[in-house]
Amino acid sequence: MQYDPIKDIFASVLKRLPFLRVFFFKLLDLMFLRSWFVRRELINIRKIFNDKKINIYDAGCGYGQYSFFMKKKLLPNNIFAVDVKENWINDCRVFFQNQKIEEVSFGIEDLTEINHKEKFELIVCVDVMEHILDDVKVFKNFYNALKPNGYLLINTPSIFGGSDVHDEGEESFVGEHARIGYSREELNQKLNPLGFKEYKSIYTYGFWGDIGWRLGIKYPMLILNFSKILLIFLPIYYLITFPFTFLFMLIDFNSTNKIGTGITFIAQK
Repeated sequence: MQYDPIKDIFASVLKRLPFLRVFFFKLLDLMFLRSWFVRRELINIRKIFNDKKINIYDAGCGYGQYSFFMKKKLLPNNIFAVDVKENWINDCRVFFQNQKIEEVSFGIEDLTEINHKEKFELIVCVDVMEHILDDVKVFKNFYNALKPNGYLLINTPSIFGGSDVHDEGEESFVGEHARIGYSREELNQKLNPLGFKEYKSIYTYGFWGDIGWRLGIKYPMLILNFSKILLIFLPIYYLITFPFTFLFMLIDFNSTNKIGTGITFIAQK
């Protein structure tokens, strides 16, 4: 399934109706279990720096969801948020200016070509690396961009059913993915030689979280991919399924998964 066309639909709606953007962010935070884990770990990392003002690189910011969260919950900070999609960056820039959110800037950048040198205490890269073929080059660029003792937070599908691939030969549920995902071991194998050390890793979307993802995200996306007109039926669908989806995600969030279809990995320089 092609995920980007559906994301572009939401982006176009937000451009026409910018007052819905904050509500949309809250909806993403509620419906995507990865956001639960990422936000929790971001808050924990911020505590390490106490009251020090930190520089944050939002590597692949998309709609600007996590930059918005970090400007609310990870203060004081400066944020530089980037993406390869010019229209998304322009929309984010206008929204943040209209909201009068200071000390956040946006840029169009290809992560394989960035050349930042020891600028950031924290790099946040959520659901980006699975789209990039030359991942080691990006990891090397991240290492160069971090200040000594800085942190890199990566969230990505895992090899344990990530991208909804469970058997050899299956294709990713998301057509734009360059790989099905990562394991903790693979991330260490690629990051450690560059100078990173693992700080923390969590497998997300275990048994219950995976069921919640199917109910809350996969099946609605399949419906929209079949016909955009069916969007009008989604409120009824969610009215029936959301209580179960939320319960399954809550169980996963409070569990320790031995494996899961997602992984949140934190490395330190």
